[in-house]
Amino acid sequence: MTATTSNPAPRPLRIALACGGTGGHIFPGLATAEVLRERGHAVTLWMAGKDVETAAVKDWQGKIVTIPARGLPSGLSLRLVPALWSLLRAMHTCRQKMRQDPPEVLLAMGSYASIGPAWAALRNRVPLVLHEANVVPGRAIRLLSRWATGVAASFEASRFYLQHAALTVTGMPIRRDLERASRTLPRTPSAGAHRIMVLGGSRGAHHLNEVAVEAFSLLQARGVPLHPVHLTGPADESRVRSAYARYGIAATVYGFTTDMAPLYAATDLAVCRSGASTCAELLAFGVPALFVPYPYAAADHQFANAKAMARLGAADYVSEEHLSAAWLADYLTERCRNSAKLAAMSAAARAHRECCGAEALADLVERIGAGPKAKRE
Repeated sequence: MTATTSNPAPRPLRIALACGGTGGHIFPGLATAEVLRERGHAVTLWMAGKDVETAAVKDWQGKIVTIPARGLPSGLSLRLVPALWSLLRAMHTCRQKMRQDPPEVLLAMGSYASIGPAWAALRNRVPLVLHEANVVPGRAIRLLSRWATGVAASFEASRFYLQHAALTVTGMPIRRDLERASRTLPRTPSAGAHRIMVLGGSRGAHHLNEVAVEAFSLLQARGVPLHPVHLTGPADESRVRSAYARYGIAATVYGFTTDMAPLYAATDLAVCRSGASTCAELLAFGVPALFVPYPYAAADHQFANAKAMARLGAADYVSEEHLSAAWLADYLTERCRNSAKLAAMSAAARAHRECCGAEALADLVERIGAGPKAKRE
């Protein structure tokens, strides 16, 4: 992975940043917005009116424009008509709003929430910068990239899917508190029982939770010293906690937590999904991983992310179809008895750490925003 070199804009810019929809777009967008604001730019967030956005932006001190929008369903169905109408209405409203207060550049983080602001920017001849979080780009990025002035990607492998002359690999922006902690908080590998973090994402992963608990019970019977740290998601918290108690396993269980920095710093190996934010955070803290990609992700993008991480030497991966308690117990036994392999995976992760994602993406936005505006038809 590579990153741009800092090239500060010569003057403060008016920047619009479309990052609504889901946490995977909101939090990287906010991380980049904070960098840009710290550099003296006026940043306006463009959101899509979803419930998850309210809590995410509660501490944001700048301007927020909310244009309700919804994504288009896959395939043909009766849901397509109202979704398409909602999208067209959002595009029209965005153009009106942007005419009233035009930015000098728009950064769009992807998803349906980017369509309206991006279309408005193109119609108003505002340079457009896109950021793709995953290896395989989503529908919005694929559609908009043909008109974008600049395209940023988290993974080098995205070049196989986005044929854009100005594509720049910036890495994935992560939360600012995690970025700072990854640079200052020392890694604390365990001296005794290996600490294994099971992480299914903010909503958990039921099958992964069940398999992991069963695998740890097998490992305890084998006498393999492990300490599970299990982030279950709220739905499975009590069930998983009870299962560990039944097996007599001293596990640390969270339904959900935002205080991830100390957990990452103390983790020897993570067993988790391979969303773009998770990949970036593991790289930042130098945590080796076994990825179990979410099998229903659009375009199987989590599998592509996992493969990209494995090529870096920082991770292994297994499909959920082939994941069993016995397989996972054997894998963890081998990895935890091979400290040299874990150390090599950790070193590979840190060698490709992309905490600079927000900084590098901000550099790109500044460079395009301060340059001559692209001519539009």
